[in-house]
Amino acid sequence: MPTSDDHAQDLAHDEGLDDLTRFDPEMAQLLATEERRQLESVNLIASENYASPLALRLEGSIFANKNAEGYPGRRVVAGCDIADQVEQLAVKRLKALFRCEHANVQAMSATIANLALLNAVLEPGDTLMAMRLNDGGHLSHGAPFHDSGKRYRTVFYGVNRDTEQIDMGEVSELAAQSRPKLIVCGGSSYPRHIDYQAFATIARANGAMLWADIAHTVGLIAGGVVPSPIPHADFVTSSTHKTWRGPRGFGIILCRQVWADRIDRSIFPGIQGAPKLDMIAARTVFFKETSTPLFRAYAAAVLDNAQVLAEALADSGIRLVSGGTDTHLILIDVRDHLEDGAYAEKLLASVGIMANRNPIPFDQAPSMTGSGLRLGSPAMTTRGLDDKGFFAVGKLIGRLFNAPEDHDTHEAVRLEIKRLVDGLPLFSPHWLPLASPGNQTD
Repeated sequence: MPTSDDHAQDLAHDEGLDDLTRFDPEMAQLLATEERRQLESVNLIASENYASPLALRLEGSIFANKNAEGYPGRRVVAGCDIADQVEQLAVKRLKALFRCEHANVQAMSATIANLALLNAVLEPGDTLMAMRLNDGGHLSHGAPFHDSGKRYRTVFYGVNRDTEQIDMGEVSELAAQSRPKLIVCGGSSYPRHIDYQAFATIARANGAMLWADIAHTVGLIAGGVVPSPIPHADFVTSSTHKTWRGPRGFGIILCRQVWADRIDRSIFPGIQGAPKLDMIAARTVFFKETSTPLFRAYAAAVLDNAQVLAEALADSGIRLVSGGTDTHLILIDVRDHLEDGAYAEKLLASVGIMANRNPIPFDQAPSMTGSGLRLGSPAMTTRGLDDKGFFAVGKLIGRLFNAPEDHDTHEAVRLEIKRLVDGLPLFSPHWLPLASPGNQTD
């Protein structure tokens, strides 16, 4: 079985890297060291994943050289015939995947997509309704320090103090009081299903449009294992990594046809110049990959592994915010064991487990430390860790939290983590749809 050292050595001798090693050995060493770090860690960062090798063959490819400013049939430079075909294929596949009326694939990040959407449908000073950051929202949904919060008046809803799940009664009351023009649901650290139909009912009753930001659950939605907002929302935005397993960077906007022109113009020429054609090409490939039965099996495994991890954490006496998870994401309260989330993050990193500190609902700790830790299952599922491995990781976290100052415990957990990841590639061949004809698209 290959070891992580073997993988790092392979990277150093990959064809095409020899010139880099000769020209810039310092950067080449950093590259090899980072791959070794990724190989030797258990990655539970919910916003990270390992990109499909099929997509990565196009990211940074010859398509990166092409200026494709504009839209298919309406470019502002010559030589875009192939670029038009690439973008049209991306849009066609994306619309089929989500059964939506219109799709834009030019935003270079999900936050850019979010800002473009806001610019398209709101005027400065209009009212936006969104989830509070500490309750699971995202900074691009009107946080006071973010550009979205400076342009628009934001009214925030949150979770119920007892259940730590979205308080739909509060959402209804606030919507009736504030009459927002746009309501957004979705966030970055909310572990439960979102009732898109209930949000849509509230929005319609108060003359508002509904926007679903599915950046975290998009792969689970595409895989058909969690509910989709498409039948209910006017707009849907997302990144293409996290549960979706594409390269980082890039954003999509899905909308009803009536908004198509305004959305497209808001991206270009509104806030962005030429798109990166290699990024569009790479996503075109994994949009097809997402449509395979194998990806649906992956999405189901992500969900199952999150449940197993949550069970192991709870068995170890760790409190799960909202009592559990319906998705890939688990939010835990560390205060019964450790001083804060920042300390918990460093403690786990010291034994090779990567996670991130996070505020929890009604948190009194500073946002940079937080009282919680956010964990996710997508990355290690991609690497091929099974449910038994996830349960073992959860129990190891509990063991460490219950003896945070014990050197012997640290060393034992570190060695067990090393054993669990030894030989795991960054992307398991099991998840490549080329493995068998039955894994091709339907």
